[in-house]
Amino acid sequence: MKDTGGRSARVVVGVDGSESSYGALRWAARHARLIGATLDVVAAYDVPGAVGRSAPPVSAAFDEEAARRALSDEIRTVLIPVGEVPVVEHVVRARPAEALIDASAGAELLVVGSRGRGGFAGLLLGSVSQQCVAHASCPVVVVRPEAAS
Repeated sequence: MKDTGGRSARVVVGVDGSESSYGALRWAARHARLIGATLDVVAAYDVPGAVGRSAPPVSAAFDEEAARRALSDEIRTVLIPVGEVPVVEHVVRARPAEALIDASAGAELLVVGSRGRGGFAGLLLGSVSQQCVAHASCPVVVVRPEAAS
């Protein structure tokens, strides 16, 4: 583990409710446990309708507190078989790639799931994972579905 200036090492993982992101979460949790790191779990939401530089209006149907509860439930459900690792949950209002790239600052590793569609499309990275690979401040692992379990 590299020297983090007295701070705890961090592994960041993006979760969006998909099976692919759950595989990334399991992989990231195992890795964080192996290196003695804290696991930062990031769920980003981008409220549709943003125009230009103005702040996007918050949809009346979106409930941030419900999103926080859902993230906590997902983490508990997915991580039960993985074992103990310190977890910090983040529900962030931003585009997913932007939120993950920002969270990667100072992290040991950023972990994201791939789309895993199979065939030729399965060879391509999704737009979020592609942006993370290109712009993150730390190494990025893209977990494919077959490597996720």
